[in-house]
Amino acid sequence: MTTHLSRLLGALLALASPAAFAQLVPAADFAKRPDGWGATLSPDGKHVAMEVPTADNRETQVLIVTLDGSGKTQTLRFGPMEHSAGVTWTTDDRIVVSRGILNAFWKRPRQTGELFVSGIDGKGGRMMFGYNSNFRDHGWADLNRTLPDEPGMVLVDFTCWNCGEEPDSVVYKVDTRKNERHEIERFEGRASFSFDRTGEARVRRSLDDNDEIVLHYRPTKGSEWLPVPKALAGYSLYNLQFERDNNIAYAFVVDAREPAQVYRIDMAAGTRTRLAGKADQEPAGFMLEGHDGTPFAVSYNAGKPTVEIIKPESEWTKLYLGLLKSFPGMMVSLMDASHDGNRVLFSTWSDRDEGAWYLYDRDTRKVQKVLDYRPWMKVDSMAKVRPVSIAARDGTQLFALYTAPAGDGPKPMVVMPHGGPFGVSDRWSFDRDAQFLASRGYAVLQVNYRGSDGRGEAFERAGWKQWGGLIQDDITDGVRWAISEKLADPERICIYGASFGGYSALMQPILNPGMYKCAVGYVGVYDLPLMRKTDKRDGQSKRSKRFWTRTLGDDLEALARISPAERAKEIDVPVFLVHGEDDNTADINQFKTMSNALRSVGRAPEEWVVKDEGHGFADPKNITEMYERLEKFLDKHIGPNAKVATSP
Repeated sequence: MTTHLSRLLGALLALASPAAFAQLVPAADFAKRPDGWGATLSPDGKHVAMEVPTADNRETQVLIVTLDGSGKTQTLRFGPMEHSAGVTWTTDDRIVVSRGILNAFWKRPRQTGELFVSGIDGKGGRMMFGYNSNFRDHGWADLNRTLPDEPGMVLVDFTCWNCGEEPDSVVYKVDTRKNERHEIERFEGRASFSFDRTGEARVRRSLDDNDEIVLHYRPTKGSEWLPVPKALAGYSLYNLQFERDNNIAYAFVVDAREPAQVYRIDMAAGTRTRLAGKADQEPAGFMLEGHDGTPFAVSYNAGKPTVEIIKPESEWTKLYLGLLKSFPGMMVSLMDASHDGNRVLFSTWSDRDEGAWYLYDRDTRKVQKVLDYRPWMKVDSMAKVRPVSIAARDGTQLFALYTAPAGDGPKPMVVMPHGGPFGVSDRWSFDRDAQFLASRGYAVLQVNYRGSDGRGEAFERAGWKQWGGLIQDDITDGVRWAISEKLADPERICIYGASFGGYSALMQPILNPGMYKCAVGYVGVYDLPLMRKTDKRDGQSKRSKRFWTRTLGDDLEALARISPAERAKEIDVPVFLVHGEDDNTADINQFKTMSNALRSVGRAPEEWVVKDEGHGFADPKNITEMYERLEKFLDKHIGPNAKVATSP
């Protein structure tokens, strides 16, 4: 067995004594991908399927591990540049793999819409959905759920990608053993469905011509689709989990774009009972009683992660609280369970530890580690992340994260705005960029500005058409807060961001002269009119175009006024630009335009353009070099030995 696999398989859980502070962690240690992305448990609890990236990040394999102590493994490969983006067990000896692509910003691969089915012995493998399948599919497939009472059967959502502007949304019931499928649901246009335990669609979410949600439901099995009454859900209804009677469901409900609340719903009666919810945070998900059980708790992660128990009497509540007690300082997530509930797969994680996955046997009460994300990283060498709430200038409470090395007093600080800007946020967890910077002596501030997710749709919509306005004000207010709290040295602050964060990194010094001493843009967007003209996501989709018009605007002159490339003469700090030649999101012309603009005003930036890299670097060697270049640039301008510029 190789050392790599030995780390994955692990041993029985043992408490480790705290280690002394080690020497400086090499940049390469932060650049390495984790040993695995995740794991799933077979229905009988005898096998675990783990998604394992190769050392060069160019491939993700599926490792089937037998849990009888024999150490027997089977590796399933899908070819160079192929990634697994999720594994679903359909029988004790059969899995469906969602094929994926990997981006440097993602914590794991994302689906491509192709599904591959295989026996765990590697035999009988074939494309289940995709152009190379027997059906020559021209579209996107997503495995929605398995049917526990029908082993081998699954429901698959399918959307054709060359069937016009508004293709039908189709649901197939698929036999993964015989590779047979038949259609059970169809809607003329974009829609998503929630199913009861028998596999019947009970709630449908579609969009009208203004892209607003339209809700329909089947109050009873076999009934016709009816509009969801406002008394049941005023705006949105999702993440339904049905009890065995297929009538009572637990769901997240939104009435007026506020953060979703948790309700128990009687479908036939059309009534609801509130169970949980927060005024300022959306629930992140349910925790279920076993593989296909009902919820016993709700998790939140927009601020510091918390769990709200909704069934205190449940045996699963007691199990979960016991696991939390066994891992002090860590969060625990129940990830999977055997169908009899005797074996439970769970993960642990924190701000300083990306975490590990464990198997708990409820009969023997033994815990076995099956996957350690970053075993080479020592927790005591990582910085603590402090979740904070900041009052914006208009009184709105903003969530933010402050990461810093040990010690009191103001520190040189790097502001790190996230990308997006919409539907994305920074969460209390292990962030390798923030931890790398903290390991080099810098505090890091991450502000979840208006537009970030996790706070409800009204909060996200507040950031629409505010790329250079309210969003930047929120970031600025976060910096001023850090200074006022004596967490940041006002004479030693730089800003570093990727994608939209790169836009903010160049826009902030324009809006706040004297606040920053340097700026780093990584695969950033700097010319908004150019983005509207060249962004490949626009395509021919009317809905996509409407989204960009709503969230960014289509007045090119107005967009030019909030484009860093058009205001280069106002950027009075040293700039470092990093980009990938093959970037299909922030086109390489974004880099060229910004570079030329700075040069035209006599402020030539430091630059690094890398071949064969896209919107975020994937090769660990390139990521390592980027970290080393970033460290050198920051040390030059705000490091401990740098000459501090005099504020105007």
